[in-house]
Amino acid sequence: MALVTMPAISEAQESAADSVLNQAKTGSRLTIGGYGEVAFSRNFYSDNMYRYRNPGQYKSYAGNGRFDIPHAVIYLGYDFGKGWTLGTEIEFEHTGTGAATEIEADEGGEYEMEVEKGGEVELEQFWINKRFANWANLKLGHIIVPVGLNNAHHEPLNFFTIYRPEGENTILPSTWHDTGISFWGFYGKFKYELEFLAGLNALQFSRDGWIHKGAGSAYEFKPANKYGFAARIDYYAMPGLRLAVSGYGGQSMHNQYPNEMEGEGKSYNKCKAYTYIGSFDFTLDKWNWIVRGQADYGYISDTPLLNNAKANMPKTSPYDVTVVGKNALSIGVEAGYDVFSQIERLRVRNQKLYVFARYDHYNSCIPEATQNHYGYTRRNVWTAGVNYFPIPQIAIKADYSRRDLATPYNDEPSINVGIAYEGFFQLSTARKHRCNTSLNEEQLEKLNRLQQEVDELKARLH
Repeated sequence: MALVTMPAISEAQESAADSVLNQAKTGSRLTIGGYGEVAFSRNFYSDNMYRYRNPGQYKSYAGNGRFDIPHAVIYLGYDFGKGWTLGTEIEFEHTGTGAATEIEADEGGEYEMEVEKGGEVELEQFWINKRFANWANLKLGHIIVPVGLNNAHHEPLNFFTIYRPEGENTILPSTWHDTGISFWGFYGKFKYELEFLAGLNALQFSRDGWIHKGAGSAYEFKPANKYGFAARIDYYAMPGLRLAVSGYGGQSMHNQYPNEMEGEGKSYNKCKAYTYIGSFDFTLDKWNWIVRGQADYGYISDTPLLNNAKANMPKTSPYDVTVVGKNALSIGVEAGYDVFSQIERLRVRNQKLYVFARYDHYNSCIPEATQNHYGYTRRNVWTAGVNYFPIPQIAIKADYSRRDLATPYNDEPSINVGIAYEGFFQLSTARKHRCNTSLNEEQLEKLNRLQQEVDELKARLH
């Protein structure tokens, strides 16, 4: 029932799409799995919306605490046979209530917000895949756009921090998912993917989030007047090391509903808002270290016209009226060492304790010459903490994070704790674990060493 023969890669290097696709691990046509997070944060700064406009007024503040369930996700997959497979990923975010914006034709074309989705639920993946060979797969439907490290590896065991890495999570859609067609495959040590997608909506770009909301839709459908392309190449240089480049390009203006700003003689006909993004990322999982990093840079054309169009949108529209920067930048790196690797009793039980540090630098609004500078959009974030894995599928996390802003803005420290899981739910896996518990520690260590040798041999063969 194998769907795809993939290189032998570590869990930290397996992508979101691979997690759903790789049903061969379960030995069943039907695959059920998922991931989720529960988090608590204590923020030692004001969360008032005007804290950047009047920083002196909010310098002294007791802070605030919050519980959150950022993501609770269910994987459902099915192997129909003859190379045809189905993959879905259903996500519940923040246990909130969802809402949709509609244009009411019987009320003079007014925008109206209606609560009608019954919860904040997103369908992040819903596709049919046809496998022709390892190097040739065609996927059609709602798919992950794997631009950047965070989008390709967004499950909570693929980063050390409690919340998704801040830089990419701010300037890019997260998780970026859209409807389109994907050609992808494996060749040697390479995995590659090329996607044709519905375009972004430039009217949803913003000062504080750059294109973060650009892939979404305020309606019950996704306008697709314009289109975009995404591409990614991963190189598995050696066991435990993955290098990748990815990017996106497409027109983002005139992808709204109704499409009344495009056409001969219209004020914003010449505004195209071409959006281009380039990204490099890597993961090293070797010698008891996990090191991850990424760098992203983006550009939007015609920003003076775009910002003028955004400022003149009706107040009742669902679009963002803040200015958007010509460029945006995000750089992040994290490194963690498994201290339990030096304690034999814990190592043979496959328990891990990573002590880690992370640094992020990002700017969501790099202006052009005609724009104002907003000093608070340029940020440095320092984070340190621990990740404890009692079993490979569960992580208990804690960290201290400090967001540094330029003068006169106030720095923003916080303490965060949480628990996360990711896995597939199979009876056969449970039986395997029950058998393992009957072995003594010496036998377990030998079994672990043998499994590592097998994995390394498979990697060399690929």
